[in-house]
Amino acid sequence: MLQRQRTLVLVAATLALVFSKPAVQALPQTVSDDVTVQKNVPYGEVDGVKLLMDVYLPKTASGKHPGIVLVHGGGWVGGDKVFYANIGKAFAEQGYDAFSVNYRLAPKFHYPAQLDDVQRAVRFLRAHAADYDLDPDRIGAMGDSAGGYLVAFLGLRDTRDNSDPALANYSSKVECVVDFYGPTDFTIPPEQAHLNAFVENLLTMYFGKKPGEDPALYREASPVVYAGKDAPPFLILQGTADTLVPPDQSERLYDALHKAGANVTLLLAYGLPHAFLSPQPDFYFDIAKKFFDRYLKP
Repeated sequence: MLQRQRTLVLVAATLALVFSKPAVQALPQTVSDDVTVQKNVPYGEVDGVKLLMDVYLPKTASGKHPGIVLVHGGGWVGGDKVFYANIGKAFAEQGYDAFSVNYRLAPKFHYPAQLDDVQRAVRFLRAHAADYDLDPDRIGAMGDSAGGYLVAFLGLRDTRDNSDPALANYSSKVECVVDFYGPTDFTIPPEQAHLNAFVENLLTMYFGKKPGEDPALYREASPVVYAGKDAPPFLILQGTADTLVPPDQSERLYDALHKAGANVTLLLAYGLPHAFLSPQPDFYFDIAKKFFDRYLKP
């Protein structure tokens, strides 16, 4: 464990050298003249619920654009696509198509509804790529907390529900993933996981079953189970003082991907708690953008 921690510190220290492009300035607080915004674009309807996304497109970039799917957090029970409004605009100003998606929420909808929705979003975008001048072969994903968990699936697990014939020929897997402090492994027995009452309640609302009641379901819903050598590049960002999603969760995904021979970087933000993206979006946007530039831009 100590050797791994030393390795991660070196990874974090050299990240700026690996991603060598200039820094991006502060995130925009208003819509730029260089960005087109489309609000509440439907990408599907399931169980009477319209699935919506907000779209941020560059006006000046020519040719086909790389795309980024943005997935909000909120413990699977809350949150909204508006969280990524400024980040979406900032990506569009840098030549990306950005798509901030909503998905069905617990406790009304349990797993795998949330997974199916974000996978549908990616497949919808590939099916309608021409409408956005989007390159369907250059799509990345970024999410925080529950959103980080969901985008990890977009990199690791192809379409779970392929019942829609209109999307049957389109993959839900993305070309690279930025995961901010998402949970990754629910295979740990409850007596070993030391879950507090708040986290146990969130998991119960998400799964519809308490931890320990259905180990097979909890295992199926763990991104770490799907880690393999064919995984796309991953950047995982985790606060060491996170008490909601312990650092061990990100370390488990890092270890699984690294062991499989996949391209993965874990950046530990020392002393930071959960949800550190929210008060400090500029710095972490810049890190994420450099990662996407490396893997999505020619």
